[in-house]
Amino acid sequence: MNATLVQHIEMTPGVVGGKPRIAGTRIRVADVALPYEAGTSVPEILEWFPHISESDVHAAIAFYWDNRELIDGQDEDERNAEEWFRRAYPHLVHEPRSERV
Repeated sequence: MNATLVQHIEMTPGVVGGKPRIAGTRIRVADVALPYEAGTSVPEILEWFPHISESDVHAAIAFYWDNRELIDGQDEDERNAEEWFRRAYPHLVHEPRSERV
């Protein structure tokens, strides 16, 4: 990883599952890069996460572009694990209530 990314992105076993994250936070690269890829602007992302910098956001996006297979694979693994949990332990899953009108 280049020096600039090392300042902004880190991976630590046991912290957010060892997934790449904004340094010093629990905000995963995927939490920033995937919404950006879907059309969310950098200012909107900064509104969601006001304690990170614009440089952090751009570093997360750059890291994602350089490691797309890794991030997308982790995201898919997470969805598979969630689905397995829902099937194995349906009594522990609390679905959000629909609002009455």
